[in-house]
Amino acid sequence: MNLREKLRAVGGNGGGQKAAAGEVFTDCRHFAVYRPEEEFPGARELTAETLRMMSDREIPERLDPRRILYLDTETTGLGGSGTVAFLVGMGFLTDRGFEVHQFLMRDYPEEPFLLKHVANGLGKFDVLCTFNGTTFDVPLLESRFLMNRMDRSCLEMPHIDLLHLCRRLWKLRLGRCNLGRLEEIILGKPRTDDLPGSEVPQRYFTYLKTGQMSLLDDILKHNAQDIASLCVLLNHMADLYLHPEKIRFSEDVYSMGRALERMNRTENARHCYRLARKGRMSAPAGAALAMSYRRAGEREEAAAVWREMIREKRGGVTPYVELAKYEEHIRRDARTALEWTEQALMLISEPALRESGTVQESKNELQYRRQRLMRKLKELEKDGIHDGDQGREGAAPAEGRDKQGRSDPPV
Repeated sequence: MNLREKLRAVGGNGGGQKAAAGEVFTDCRHFAVYRPEEEFPGARELTAETLRMMSDREIPERLDPRRILYLDTETTGLGGSGTVAFLVGMGFLTDRGFEVHQFLMRDYPEEPFLLKHVANGLGKFDVLCTFNGTTFDVPLLESRFLMNRMDRSCLEMPHIDLLHLCRRLWKLRLGRCNLGRLEEIILGKPRTDDLPGSEVPQRYFTYLKTGQMSLLDDILKHNAQDIASLCVLLNHMADLYLHPEKIRFSEDVYSMGRALERMNRTENARHCYRLARKGRMSAPAGAALAMSYRRAGEREEAAAVWREMIREKRGGVTPYVELAKYEEHIRRDARTALEWTEQALMLISEPALRESGTVQESKNELQYRRQRLMRKLKELEKDGIHDGDQGREGAAPAEGRDKQGRSDPPV
């Protein structure tokens, strides 16, 4: 087909099968896959409030889980002006189960018809869910709408990108968070006989040369499974956010706490930190919990966590330093602050701590703190102020700052 014939083909109307060379292309190919509801546990119970715990994206006030569209594309490359989405799959919950509808571009003149089906599908839903869609699928579709002089406003909708949510929750433990790895380790459902994504473009180009539709069977199967996995993964994650006590690994529940804290879900985050303190993430979870209290001005609660960490022999010198700051700047008790500082100096001098390259710097800071506190005690004794009364008498320097102007971080 020459250029003139291709341009004429793009303007065709109506429905039908793939056209022969020189004929008008009238539509793209459509496939449908239906899966039973029991493969998607908890999907109907998903709420807008749970999604807001997980994502900072705008979520409709009232959300029907059947109004979430799960989308994935198969493309001719990894990006660039020549990359085209030759297959777009869209899945959603129904009253009967889960449906996946796939639209295949059998040749380049069919692209406008594929995009028309995508636009029609997007217009029926309230929320879009993808895996790396914010970086890849959506920008690619936007560019293809633009290249075909079609309205791309259908893509302007609330968007949940599961890749980012999964990284927040599982990257600390898993490292890589591609969809296949998450299916295997998180969902416990490894794929068998799956076509690697890297082979998809070449398989499609071979199909274009030969016209053998069977070459695309593995691609269609791969795409349909990706879309179904999005729904399963989203709802599995939602269940964990609602019930963090179900999480087996302390790295995951600690990571959830960090994610919730970024979403300003302070109480939920603290609950996760308390759970994570029971595992091998005890030290960072305890530090995060104490810092959460400190930022909220709940300094006594923060100090209680630091003391508990010391009793558990967790967190190295950090709890001692934080208690020294608390005693000096909040309780105005320089003598107790000096005691915590000297204990920190003793601890940091132990051989086991010499592996860190910052030990000497920390030791220098502690020695300076010790000298400053000793000077402060002498000045208080000289002025006849009893230790612990300095806040009432007004003789102490401004919080966190000595007479030489050096300061601690805010307490």
